[in-house]
Amino acid sequence: MSKIRYFGDETIPLEMHKVRIVQKLGLPPIERRLEVMTKAGNNTFLLPNAEVFLDMLTDSGVNAMSDQQLAAMMVADDAYAGSATYTRLETKLRDIFGMEYFLPAHQGRACEHILAKVLVTPGSVVPMNYHFTTTKAHITLQGGVVEELVSDAGLEVTSRLPFKGDMDIGKLNAVIAKWGADKVAFVRVESGTNLIGGQPVSLQNLAEVSAVCRANGIMLVMDASLLADNLHFNKTREPSCKDLTIREITRKIADLCDIVYFSARKLGCARGGGICIRHQDVYLKMRGLVPLYEGFLTYGGMSVREIEALTVGLEETMDEDMISQGPQFIAYMVDELDRRGVPVITPPGGLGCHIDAKRFVDHIPQSQYPAGALASALYIAAGIRGMERGTLSEQREPDGREVFSNMELVRLALPRRVFTLSQVKYAIDRLSWLHANRRLVEGLVFVEEPEVLRFFYGLLKPVSDWQERLVAKFRADFGDSL
Repeated sequence: MSKIRYFGDETIPLEMHKVRIVQKLGLPPIERRLEVMTKAGNNTFLLPNAEVFLDMLTDSGVNAMSDQQLAAMMVADDAYAGSATYTRLETKLRDIFGMEYFLPAHQGRACEHILAKVLVTPGSVVPMNYHFTTTKAHITLQGGVVEELVSDAGLEVTSRLPFKGDMDIGKLNAVIAKWGADKVAFVRVESGTNLIGGQPVSLQNLAEVSAVCRANGIMLVMDASLLADNLHFNKTREPSCKDLTIREITRKIADLCDIVYFSARKLGCARGGGICIRHQDVYLKMRGLVPLYEGFLTYGGMSVREIEALTVGLEETMDEDMISQGPQFIAYMVDELDRRGVPVITPPGGLGCHIDAKRFVDHIPQSQYPAGALASALYIAAGIRGMERGTLSEQREPDGREVFSNMELVRLALPRRVFTLSQVKYAIDRLSWLHANRRLVEGLVFVEEPEVLRFFYGLLKPVSDWQERLVAKFRADFGDSL
């Protein structure tokens, strides 16, 4: 990674790329933002992007491609079967991960669907460091149970611990003893725990998890969707990785696993996904589901142009300068907000900056979805679309009881190579203003609540006229500013 030191006092992240194509943005006035948020049912997923200034909802499928990726899309082989494009992707994945077998899919949750269909049976258990929403849904729909085994320190919102995504080995051994190894469908490690702040997993911890799995004859599965950020943290925070290349760290990680699956919407900056598999018998069990649910084995629901872009993007993920840009921008945003007293998850992780809504709006009970309310308030105040990652992202128990999340976060994703530093500074400024006026923000209640993945398309309303009062305070402070 290029090391840049400054003569002056300010230290800022420096992009090791230049921008050659731009897309015009618009910032609607605050009155329009309130109107749009109301129509969207206070659900940021339902906001029309034309009304969004900075889209920090996710990094999934919205990372900027490189010039080499765009160029590669023009040489794609359109053959339905036996495509040279697929062969190039398969070869690249074998080179990077060292696994013989590969199955393509249209995105990460499609991979989870296939894994759950084949490996999860009623009454089985899947231990993991922490769940992701769709992962848990696929496992429970197959009759399985999820056991979350992240270390206790992983749930501390403020910390100096460099690898808060590590799995607790004692808890893992206890779960295997409780259920029996034959009831463990597989152990899943998410490299970059999405729902607790994008916190990374150490190579050392993964080695310990792998040793337990192999001693008990259990498969170890890695969700590598956020692997690029995790590799940056392995390289910069883990002494044993300091002198290794990114490619060498990647192979060490893969060698500890039996299956590595990923969303290419995150890893590789394209749109698709895939499952890399070490053992032929497992591959053969899964292979038949790809033509059934995704597409033929040489495209798996992806376009060949996306496959070409993914092949190049995976190689670019081995470049320290490429994978360091996101974490550096995130660290700048987290550190600056923390300096201003705005509650954030520390240390900075991957994927984005995570605002701690439990502390930001500590007067809102979890039953009124504080992270959802804060995400709504941020759009109204700034035109910034973030994502609720808290109780709203959970789903109720079968008896209707609410499941309160361990954390109430508003995730402000920083897609790779998309935003400028001035835009990040604007987000910091508006968050600082909102924090100063946080007592104006109140809760939300459901108007329409879907039974499954309610956070995607559920509709909510404010518990009072707090949004109108927030608009009035904005006008009083900012005058005719957008």
